[in-house]
Amino acid sequence: MDDTSERTTQPGGLRTAGLRAATPVRIEGARRQAFADLVIEETPVALLYNGMPHAVMMATPCDLEDFALGFSLSEGIVENANEFELVDRVRGERGISLHVLIPHARFEALEMRRRNLAGRSGCGLCGVESLTEAVRPVSQVRSNARFEIDAIERGLRLLAQQQPLNSQSGGVHAAGYAYADGILVREDVGRHNALDKLIGALTRDSGAPASAAWLARTGFLAITSRASYEIVHKAAAAGIAVIAAISAPTSLAIELANEANVSLIAFARGSAMNVYTHTWRVGYSGLGVAGQGHAGDARSTITHDQ
Repeated sequence: MDDTSERTTQPGGLRTAGLRAATPVRIEGARRQAFADLVIEETPVALLYNGMPHAVMMATPCDLEDFALGFSLSEGIVENANEFELVDRVRGERGISLHVLIPHARFEALEMRRRNLAGRSGCGLCGVESLTEAVRPVSQVRSNARFEIDAIERGLRLLAQQQPLNSQSGGVHAAGYAYADGILVREDVGRHNALDKLIGALTRDSGAPASAAWLARTGFLAITSRASYEIVHKAAAAGIAVIAAISAPTSLAIELANEANVSLIAFARGSAMNVYTHTWRVGYSGLGVAGQGHAGDARSTITHDQ
């Protein structure tokens, strides 16, 4: 099932998923001029499992099968893609409903969790029913992969170059899986959604180069946002051992990354970056561990993305 039903006609006759036309008025001093613009689309996307409503997320309505699969995997609703089937996609006046079929045992476990999210684009934990649910246990990532500084820099550069929605509208998050031959990128108005879409894409096409690198654990996650607890949790659930974020980490993200054996990089711009956990995976060959006196250098020109 593809996402062609979510494509809309834009100015100039272009058909682009995830964007909508707008006609704002540009004001510069006494000058006022209307112009054609494109804005990122944000709409409620409901996930229903075996007919039961489970989550409503504010998301960009493209790559929705990737999103549904990635969310199902990263939230532990299913264990693998074989337990997942997107059976229907219904667009209504108020949003989009994604109907997913999962095995009966998985559905019973989901019912027991009684987790009914009401997420916003900036929050992946809204609606959990207890503190225990909010801070869930995570398995340790088993990977001995190491990355040179120039590989991290190259991956982030490729991420910046492959964001068509953001380049046309601004304000869009991206998550990419960088590997030796390139990068696979997904975009969304929500940073957690972008990562779920990426996880779904990596899982769906196991024969693609990015998916092969992911299965071999030879790539890393590059994100345009801050590194939050939820980003680390989803990445660890997908077996990703290295996260490189262009903005700041949170304290809980650092704690979880340390526990999950994930190397967490933040404030990554060019060849400058801060490595907060499991630093042995990152650095020039034979460089060793740098002193702590320059830990703030990488953040001096960083804008804290949300």
